[in-house]
Amino acid sequence: MTARPPITVLVIDDSAHNRRTLKRLLESEADVQVLDWAQDGEEGLRKVVSLRPDVVTVDLEMPRMGGYTFLRLLRSAAPTPAIVISSHSHKADVFKALELGAFDFIAQPPKSTTEAIEALRVELLEKVRAARLVRRGGAQRGPERVVREPVPLQDGHPFVIAVAASTGGPPAVQRLLEALAAEPTPCVLVCQHMPSQFTKAFAERLDRIGPFNVSEAQEGDRLAPGHVYIAPGGRHMQLAERDGRLVLKLRELISRDRYVPSADQLFESVAKTLGPKALAVVLTGMGSDGAVGVRAVHEAGGEVWAESEETAVVFGMPQEAISTGVVKRVLPLGEIGPALVARVRRWR
Repeated sequence: MTARPPITVLVIDDSAHNRRTLKRLLESEADVQVLDWAQDGEEGLRKVVSLRPDVVTVDLEMPRMGGYTFLRLLRSAAPTPAIVISSHSHKADVFKALELGAFDFIAQPPKSTTEAIEALRVELLEKVRAARLVRRGGAQRGPERVVREPVPLQDGHPFVIAVAASTGGPPAVQRLLEALAAEPTPCVLVCQHMPSQFTKAFAERLDRIGPFNVSEAQEGDRLAPGHVYIAPGGRHMQLAERDGRLVLKLRELISRDRYVPSADQLFESVAKTLGPKALAVVLTGMGSDGAVGVRAVHEAGGEVWAESEETAVVFGMPQEAISTGVVKRVLPLGEIGPALVARVRRWR
């Protein structure tokens, strides 16, 4: 069998130290090759066009042409998966970059310990390899937002939608909420794979886009209609019922946990608490998180939906869910929101 060619990478960063570090980490495995480097977006764009790498890594703060302008031009000049390398001190910048078409981001470790550098190496290689699976092309905007008044609850509970996403998820979640704004009465629980330092900033950004109140989940939060709760990075979010009210529980990770926060744990708790009223949606992402949980939702009599391959940035998580045989609806991202609006209105 012929071996696959190595994944080619262009490193764009104005720091020589960062360029050397990224090159060393990327080429620590034989299936990745760094073609070249650039010290600003202008040089990087020329080299992307001439070298045609499989993926680029890019810093956002650079002289001459910064990361934002580079990402805008990249989409039209030579669509290529771009991984943003970000510091913890610029959390909000990451989400703007993702909206401009970045494939994913990696947070630079605050300290260059041996353990931190190894974790960076593993994450970097994982996301560069996932770039082979990326669908290239610009994101489409969702429908205009329409604000409506909340409606009375059924059985005292809001309609709950549990959503899971990973790679490519932040823009997909935003677009889903924009579409749901036509019926902003459900409660949405979001499990987005993301480092703990970024989930609060993600929630704050989503809170500004429409009628939903969006927050990072806290222990004991009582679910309310028109609210979106983001699972905090580094912890698992679960749904429970307490004194007749739906509440959120947060659980600390343990060493054997592969995905944190875990879609499986969220979906299983939703299935246990809501039974046939459970609704789980799996959006774009790497890996198999959610595949166990969707079975639990189905066995409880609930519904499972998944994003189709035609719009998923990475079809890993939706494909794993679909392969279980329990997914009821497979839809492009642009159709999921309107279909959920119709589903909520039937429930009312």
